Amino acid sequence: MAQDLLQFTLGGLTNGAIYALIALGFSVVHNSMGIVNFTQVDFVTLGGMLMFSALLTLGLPMVPGLLLAVAGVALVAMVVERFGLRPARSHNELVLVFLTIGISIILRGGMKLIWGTNRMAVPPLSGEKPLTVLGASILPQALWILLLTLVAVFLLHWFFHHTHMGLAMRAAASNPTAAAVVGIAPGRIRLLSFAIAGALGGLAGVLITPITTLNYDVGVMLGLKGFAAAILGGFGSFPGAILGGIGLGLLESLAAGYISSAYKDVVAFVVLLLVLFVSPKGLLGK
Repeated sequence: MAQDLLQFTLGGLTNGAIYALIALGFSVVHNSMGIVNFTQVDFVTLGGMLMFSALLTLGLPMVPGLLLAVAGVALVAMVVERFGLRPARSHNELVLVFLTIGISIILRGGMKLIWGTNRMAVPPLSGEKPLTVLGASILPQALWILLLTLVAVFLLHWFFHHTHMGLAMRAAASNPTAAAVVGIAPGRIRLLSFAIAGALGGLAGVLITPITTLNYDVGVMLGLKGFAAAILGGFGSFPGAILGGIGLGLLESLAAGYISSAYKDVVAFVVLLLVLFVSPKGLLGK
């Protein structure tokens, strides 16, 4: 029984780390623009697709391939903001949200044209032989997911608390009018927020695809679970995104293990509805 619990917990932490990365991407854009960026789900897919091309088409080693994939998604995210959202005549938040939905459909169609509809596989960052921890098995890729998620969270914290641009982004999120008065350019802040969101989504896609199948719409379900995690933790809260991601991953894994795997994908949306009904601000929302 204890061994099974440990196995489910390790699996939940692995998935939860991915959901946390995606939720952080949602939170970064929300804090800078006040919108839900639904292109985040496609940034996840694009990360896996670019990793596939970097490794199997360009023949790059694993680490350069990973860096190129993450940087490529960040660049695409900046293009989305600069040429997809910024030219919009309306700054109404609802209009911008619908724009992100439309751009998401365009991105998905573009990936379908470039990479096709066949399912693909991406090799793991290291070996495939499972490791044994107190009787429970864990894949080396799962350890990479946990480690690189911790690194990403640390770098994000350092950026927002110890760099001029990070402090400027926090100021703009806290009081956009005052930030503009002191010379903080809102366009630059929005562009950078999309770049960070793209990098986080791309990293999530790069890390999760070796242990799942890769397809042009694989990020949709992962992205929606990341959105549910952001809602659970408190939309816009960075600690909440991490807590919500880990919590959702654990709930999902325990439900699949002790109830039925058929309910695995239902858990996220049940949690989302419960949070919206009972406490819309989430666990750490303000």
